Amino acid sequence: MNGEFPGIFVIKTTANQERTVANLIEKVTKKEHLGIHAVLAPDELKGYVLVEAATPEDVDQVIQNVPHARTMIKGQSSFEEISHFLTPKLTVTGITEGCIVELISGPFKGEKARVKRIDSTHEEITVELFEAMVPIPVTVRGDNVRILKREDDDK
Repeated sequence: MNGEFPGIFVIKTTANQERTVANLIEKVTKKEHLGIHAVLAPDELKGYVLVEAATPEDVDQVIQNVPHARTMIKGQSSFEEISHFLTPKLTVTGITEGCIVELISGPFKGEKARVKRIDSTHEEITVELFEAMVPIPVTVRGDNVRILKREDDDK
């Protein structure tokens, strides 16, 4: 590393090979001790991998030996441009008490339920199943449900 301020460079990849490219860049970097600081393959960014490196030459050198890494996009990105990829999305966003949801995984998969409580800190929701003989609260992770009807849709 030559002490320069690192930049963020964008590499175009073969579709659906982003993770493979990121993993191979990491392996080549460790083996050849190149000035690559970080590699990111966000799910929302299809066909691209983000690389933090000292120089664009380091990125060019590493992608020469990586299958599915097509080319480096000219110029570089700033940290501000990619920071939204680094912030985790809350799985309970958009879910409100009273919503009608369908459980999409777990032992109650396919069951419909009404949301009774939301725990944002643990990203869990407590629901009451419609088909149950006795209404018992069931707590599930927020990403295990699909919203069917929002409470405010009736109004």
